[in-house]
Amino acid sequence: MRSDAAAGDDAARAQAHLVLVSAQPTPNLTPVLDPAVRPARVVLLVSPDMEQRADWLAAVLVRRGVRVDRWPVEQAWNLEHVQFRVLELLESEPALVERGGIALNVTGGTKLMAIAAFDVFRAYALPIFYVHPGQDRLIWLHPSERPGLDLADRLRLDDFLAAHGATLIAREDAAVPVERRALTDWLVAQNERIGRQLGTLNWLAGAAEGTLLSPALDRRQTRDAALAELLGRFADAELLRVEGDRLRFPDEPARFYVNGGWLEGHVYAVLRELRGEVPQMQDLARSVQIVRAGARGEAVPNELDVLSLVDNRLYTVECKTRQWGDSQVAGPGANALYRLDSLGDLLGGLLARTMLVSYRVLPDHVLTRAADLRIEVCAGGRLPELPAVLRRWIDPARRPPAPGA
Repeated sequence: MRSDAAAGDDAARAQAHLVLVSAQPTPNLTPVLDPAVRPARVVLLVSPDMEQRADWLAAVLVRRGVRVDRWPVEQAWNLEHVQFRVLELLESEPALVERGGIALNVTGGTKLMAIAAFDVFRAYALPIFYVHPGQDRLIWLHPSERPGLDLADRLRLDDFLAAHGATLIAREDAAVPVERRALTDWLVAQNERIGRQLGTLNWLAGAAEGTLLSPALDRRQTRDAALAELLGRFADAELLRVEGDRLRFPDEPARFYVNGGWLEGHVYAVLRELRGEVPQMQDLARSVQIVRAGARGEAVPNELDVLSLVDNRLYTVECKTRQWGDSQVAGPGANALYRLDSLGDLLGGLLARTMLVSYRVLPDHVLTRAADLRIEVCAGGRLPELPAVLRRWIDPARRPPAPGA
């Protein structure tokens, strides 16, 4: 066994990390990617129910040039068994132990796994650290006098999603053209005046899918001055043409944009502008297409409107321009919230944050359900406040405490 002083000297240059695989991979990933504590090797302590999670984590680490080994634990809730397995690991690596070349990341695993591994590493005077879930900060538990470290934001969306079992297939990163940004700014500013007319345009654009030609406008619609103004704005942006009493779209991307895709672009543009104010925003994309592993191992495709990583935490935004139904049990409101809540948990873990941005006012029961699920909402007349809402939402200095922190 080694002295505490020797452990202190070697803590920052450990050649290997022992990590306890769990459903929350981020605390196991971020220290490995930080140059201040990056090891050349990671040993995964894996219980039988975490084999798939270990596969996902290992794939990301290997892609980043880190050697990965596995050390199985058959009984994750048996303290003596876990202690024995960790002891066997250390005894099999005498040279590594002697020079303090292995550190324990005690953040993951079951509580018994963490206690057992901590006890063994402490007995061997080996370095032990914990990653604070809310602060994204590495805290040295042994030697405890060593100063903590704010972990570098090195993760990108592809690695983050892969560690949670999802493969990023496609993403859009390009800046929103100035002309389209002017159009979306106008649409947001006119929210309360043209909301009904935008609903009509949504329906017409949706009905044109496949043909790029809308149904005929009825007599009331052709006499609606606000609708004519709205169509003129989209026509000036070369997103549609008015041909008699019908609308023709130049291509499918334009039709999709008119059908509500413009709000996704608007949210993305606002977040892109905020990157200069929030340096912790490490990645941002829209129209993100992924394939994730389903409950039975099947491939499940999903498309997400806007994704951002801020301080190694996933932020997901769903954008809707449609009218909401009145049903309090089912319907588009309940479906959108359920989708956001489930995807947030699956793709981002406990620390993920989700937001619903809606052009139309949300019914009270949808707002209540969103609050229960901790889903941020910006809707209807609040849309002009979106930059301030997003700034508060993503700013690490304003975030609420992490669950269980």
